[in-house]
Amino acid sequence: MANQEHLAILKQGIEVWNTWRREQTNVNPDLSWTNLSKADFSCANLSKTDFCGTDLSGADLRGAIINANDLGWTNLEEDEASELVYLDGLDQAYIIWEPPRRKDLRGKDLRWTNLSGIDLSRADLSEANLSWAFLSRTDLREAILREADLSWANLSWANLSKADLRRANLFGTNLSRSNLNGVDLSFRDLSKTILIGVDFSRMDLSGTNLTGTNLSSANLSGVNLSKKDLSKSNLSGANLSGANLNGARLVETNLTKAILTNCWIYGISVWNVRLDEAIQFDLKITLPEEQIITVDNLKIAQFIYLLLNNAEIREVIDTITSKVVLILGRFSSERRVILDAIREELRKRNYTPVLFDFEKPASRDITETVSTLAHMARFVIADLSDAKSIPQELKTIVPNLPSVPVQPILLSSQREYGMFEHFTRFPWVLPIYHYADEASLLQTLKENIIEPAEQKAKELTQQ
Repeated sequence: MANQEHLAILKQGIEVWNTWRREQTNVNPDLSWTNLSKADFSCANLSKTDFCGTDLSGADLRGAIINANDLGWTNLEEDEASELVYLDGLDQAYIIWEPPRRKDLRGKDLRWTNLSGIDLSRADLSEANLSWAFLSRTDLREAILREADLSWANLSWANLSKADLRRANLFGTNLSRSNLNGVDLSFRDLSKTILIGVDFSRMDLSGTNLTGTNLSSANLSGVNLSKKDLSKSNLSGANLSGANLNGARLVETNLTKAILTNCWIYGISVWNVRLDEAIQFDLKITLPEEQIITVDNLKIAQFIYLLLNNAEIREVIDTITSKVVLILGRFSSERRVILDAIREELRKRNYTPVLFDFEKPASRDITETVSTLAHMARFVIADLSDAKSIPQELKTIVPNLPSVPVQPILLSSQREYGMFEHFTRFPWVLPIYHYADEASLLQTLKENIIEPAEQKAKELTQQ
C-alpha cells in the first residue's frame, strides 16, 4: 500500500512535492495501489516512484519525469506483469530508462514502449514484442532481435550495426536512416517497410521482398536487385547507380528524381513507372556476357532491345508506319454499316484498319487516344456524314499532324458541318469525296480515296 506520508505531501501540490524530492534525494516515494485517476502530475518529478497497482487513468503527465522500470516495463515476471497499468498521455512525459545490467529482455512485452535514445547495444531482445515501440535513435549495435516482433515499430535513425534480425517481423517497420551496416537482410520480407535514406550499398538483398517498400533517398548503389519485385515501391530520390536490375519488376514504381546511371536493366519491367526528373544515363540493356549496348531512357530500353533482337517487332513497326489506316465517323447503326464496309475493303488491300468508336461523348481521354492512333496511321479516313464527335477529333489531329493525310468523305445528300472549311487550308487535308451510297463508295474506294491518300503520304514523306 502507498506511504500515507508521501500521499499527504503529494496532496499539497506539485511545487511542494518537487521541493521535497530535491531535499530527500534518498527517498523512493511509494504511491502503490492508490487511486490517482485524473490527478495533476504535470512537470512532477516521479522518478523512482512505486506505481505498482496504481490507477493513473486520465492523469495529466505532461512534462512529468518517470522511470520506465517503475511502470513495470522491464524485469517483470509474468504474474507481476498483470498488475501493470498502462497510462494515457504517457507520450507527453519524460521517460527515464534504466536497463537491467544484463540487458536480458528475451520475450518481454514492450509494445508501445518509448525506448528512444536508450543504450541497448548487445541486449538480448529475442522473441520480444516490440510492435509499435518507439526506438528512434536507440543504440542496438550487436543486439539480438531474433524472432522479435518489430511490426510498425519506429527505428528511425537507430544504430542496428551487426544486429541479429533473423526471422524478426519487420512488416511496416520504420527503419528510415537507420544504420544497418553488417545486418543480414537476405531472404527477408520487407514489404511495406519504411527504409527512407538507408545505406544499402554493398549489402546482400538476394531473396528480399521489397514490394511496396518506401526506399526514397536510399543508397542502393551497386546493390544486386536482379529479378527483384519492386512493384509500387517508393524509390524517389534513391541512388541506384551501378545497381543490377536485370529482370527486376518495377510496375507502378515511383522513381522520381532517382539516380539510374550505369545500371544493368536487361529484362526489366517498367509498366507505368514514374521517372520525373530521374537521372538516366548508360543503362545497359544486354546481359554481362553479351556485347554491351546502352541507352539513356528506362521506358524505351526494353523496346529498343526487342527491336534489335526480334524480327517480329521490326515487322510490327513497319506495319504501323505503312499499313495502319484510322477510320473516324459516326457510330450510329446507320452510319456504322458504311464504316464497317470501308474497313473490310481496306483489309482486302493489305491495310490494317483501326476503327475507333466514339459514339460516347468525347472526353479528354478519348481525344488523346484518337490522337495517339492518328500518330501511328499512314492516313486517316474521316466520314463527315451526321457529324457529331468528329469535329473535336479533327481539331486535335489536323493542326498537329502535318505528316498524316486526312481524306474526308461525305454522303452526297449532306453538307459538311460549318467549321470544316477551316481544315481545307491545311495541305495534308484532301478534298472531300462525296459518295451516293455504300455500293458506289466501295466501287470507287481505290481510285478516289486510297490512291489520293497514298500519293499525299508519299509527297509529305519527301517533304
